[in-house]
Amino acid sequence: MRNYFNYFTEIEERFQQRRGSILLLSTLDWALIETWREAGIPLDAALRGIDAAFDKYEQRQKKARMRRINGLAWCAQAVMEAAEDLREASAGSAIAGASSSDSGFEPQRVSAHLEAAAAALGEAAIAPDACRETAIRLRELAADALAAPAKNESTAKTAADLEALERTLTVLEEKLFASLTAAAPEELLVALNEHASRELAPYRSRMGAVQLRQVERQFVQKQLLAHYNLPRLSLFYMSQQ
Repeated sequence: MRNYFNYFTEIEERFQQRRGSILLLSTLDWALIETWREAGIPLDAALRGIDAAFDKYEQRQKKARMRRINGLAWCAQAVMEAAEDLREASAGSAIAGASSSDSGFEPQRVSAHLEAAAAALGEAAIAPDACRETAIRLRELAADALAAPAKNESTAKTAADLEALERTLTVLEEKLFASLTAAAPEELLVALNEHASRELAPYRSRMGAVQLRQVERQFVQKQLLAHYNLPRLSLFYMSQQ
C-alpha cells in the first residue's frame, strides 16, 4: 500500500512531471486534491487519471494546437474515471499482492487498528447502539487477525484473508454511515452537503454526473465521521506509525 501521507506531494510531482515544467499549483488545485483525498479517491487512481488526461491531451496536440494544461481540473474527469475503474478492486487490490510481513499489514498492526476503532466507537455520542454493535464486531475481527498466522502460512492465503477483511470493513462502514445519517440532525446534514457542493463547484464541468454524486456522497460521509470524531474502519486508514 502506498504511503498516503505523500498523497499531495505525489500528485503535485506527477502533474509537474507530465506538464514538463514546474508550475505551482493554485489554491483551486490544492482544493481539488483535498477533495479527492477527503472523498477517498485512491492515490493510484489520481496518478493514473493524470497520466490518462495527459496522454489524451498529447494525442490531440499532434492533430491540432491546443492550449497548455494549466490546472488539475483538466484531469478531474480522467481521475474520476480511473477511480471508478478501481472501485470494485479497491476492497483489496492494494493489499492482494503483498505479504503481511513486508507491507505494513502485520497481524499485530491490523489488530491494533481494529481495536482502536472499536474503542473510539465505544465513546460515540451518536447512534450508540449501532456504534456498540460495530465495536463488538471489530473486536472479533481483531482477535481473528491475531489468530490468522497460526492457521495460514501461505502468503497468497494471507493476502486473500486481508482482502476479505477489507470487504467486511467496507460493509460495516456502510451500515455505520446509514445509522449515523439516520441519527444526525437535519441541519448538520444540510450543512455538510452544502460544504461538499462548495468544494466541488469549480470542477463540476470536468466530472460526469455519476462520478460527481459518488464524490459528494463520500465527501459527506467522511465529514460526518469527522464531525462526531469517529474513525474510518478501512485498512487504508491504518496508522503508518
